[in-house]
Amino acid sequence: MLEDRREYPCQVIDMSPGGMAMITPVTGRVGERVIAYLDHLSRVEGQISRLVDGGFAVELRNTARKRDKIANVLTWLANRDELNLPEDRRHDRFVPKNPMTRMILPDGSEHMCRIIDVSLSGAAIATEIMPHMGDAITLGKMHARVVRPIEGGIAVEFAAVQNRDILEQHISSSGDS
Repeated sequence: MLEDRREYPCQVIDMSPGGMAMITPVTGRVGERVIAYLDHLSRVEGQISRLVDGGFAVELRNTARKRDKIANVLTWLANRDELNLPEDRRHDRFVPKNPMTRMILPDGSEHMCRIIDVSLSGAAIATEIMPHMGDAITLGKMHARVVRPIEGGIAVEFAAVQNRDILEQHISSSGDS
């Protein structure tokens, strides 16, 4: 997406944690802001640094955490075929029908939060409350452990791998216990 908010298909032909070159159907202008949604990385943003044949190069403007994530994903992508690495997720992720739920912290305090996505083994949670890494929490009726911070929240791993139907029932917050 360029500054005029128009969106175009694109293909990344070269990428590092600090920049990328893209083939695009339109040419932006040097200095123009670009937002791209990429497979495996989700949202990245930056500024067009130079024009290349069939597209442009972008200097990425992301947080240090996002740059680290980009570096990890690029390393995984570069090595997965040579090393026969498995897919990067143990279980497919989905957005639950009711993404709002209750998070109970170790001190017993309850906070409403939104589930960004969930798999049979864990979830990404949008929350302003930042429990400590390793804290045991309850998400709806599910016992989980905080495994890392993510942009805008936390990632948790469930105490046990779940069945999808049971998981949908146990993570949603219907107000009852």
